[in-house]
Amino acid sequence: MNQLLSPIPYGIQTIWIDPAVRDHPVTQWVRDRFPPHKIKMGIPASPHRDSRPISIDTIKQNIFLTQYKGHLVKPCPGSSGRICCGYWVINAMMHCPMDCHYCILQSYLSIPAMTIYVDEDKIRKEIRQRLETHEGHICRFGTGELTDSLIHDALTGFSGRMVPFFANTPNGILELKTKTAMTKTLKGLNPKGHTVVSWSINPPSVIREVEPKTASLPQRINAAKQCQDQGYWIGLHLDPVIWFEGWEKAYQNVIERLSAALDPRRIIWISMAGLRFTRQQKEITKLRFPDTPIFLGEFFRDEDGKFRYLQPLRISMYQKLIKWLREWSPDLFIYFCMENSRVWEKTFSNAPKNTRELDEKFNKNVWRLLKRA
Repeated sequence: MNQLLSPIPYGIQTIWIDPAVRDHPVTQWVRDRFPPHKIKMGIPASPHRDSRPISIDTIKQNIFLTQYKGHLVKPCPGSSGRICCGYWVINAMMHCPMDCHYCILQSYLSIPAMTIYVDEDKIRKEIRQRLETHEGHICRFGTGELTDSLIHDALTGFSGRMVPFFANTPNGILELKTKTAMTKTLKGLNPKGHTVVSWSINPPSVIREVEPKTASLPQRINAAKQCQDQGYWIGLHLDPVIWFEGWEKAYQNVIERLSAALDPRRIIWISMAGLRFTRQQKEITKLRFPDTPIFLGEFFRDEDGKFRYLQPLRISMYQKLIKWLREWSPDLFIYFCMENSRVWEKTFSNAPKNTRELDEKFNKNVWRLLKRA
């Protein structure tokens, strides 16, 4: 565990350590980075649901190191009635110190602190099991489902250990999804084509207004350029796409800035998805950010229980975004996250009919790029 680490980018009040993992190497690694008065041995109390705004802020100020009794590598949960992509999530950490207004993690109130599961050997074992049972098929894994993939790296160095692990797998792809510019732990490693570093992308005005404590758009693009130059594949996620007056000009400008900095031949995939949220999520967001602009516009409750923009508006936005992306490069691999088959069919001429077909499209595209690399 000798990676070069940046200063920890967020304030921490307390590091809680589950006594069961007090002697684990990751625990020792973290303990060495903090003064003794910030370390407490024990299990922190769970937050109370009747003080949501305070509890969420408390969660974001504390770290809890523990172990997980169940599986840490799982299929992406997706959403009912949607075409999913066959992605697998590595739940090594939970929660994030950043404060995006639309983040679903605001609804995760049962955990007492930002949680780090130290079971890295268990994670590797579960990944190997998946790869061995799917020989010849590309298996995509990501660490950004329940946290930002890179935000805790200054504390744990986790990603810097996973890149070499995936580099030596025949059919595994690791995706590190982030809104930061914290790529120091990735420098000097040889991903061998098996790691994708991905950025969530939005116009500067959206980043300023609804993505507090995240990197600016220029910082994200510059970090992506550096990773691309170091041999990493780049992923881009236009997610969530947010409607506002003048959105077309703002998003078109984003794509122009991306095209000026990045080589499209080294972009492995681009996803897009419109803003969506649960009723509980909206209630919490309005409590924490009363002036948030994200709920402007007309929404309806979809069949999976989430609120989305009306389907004709989503289709229109997607069509324009795809047009601008294709003008940059016609060969970009573009897909939707959590969209239904009707939207796919209205937007793509060769739309997948189900999750299996989309997974196979990924499989063919990634193998093609790996052979070319």
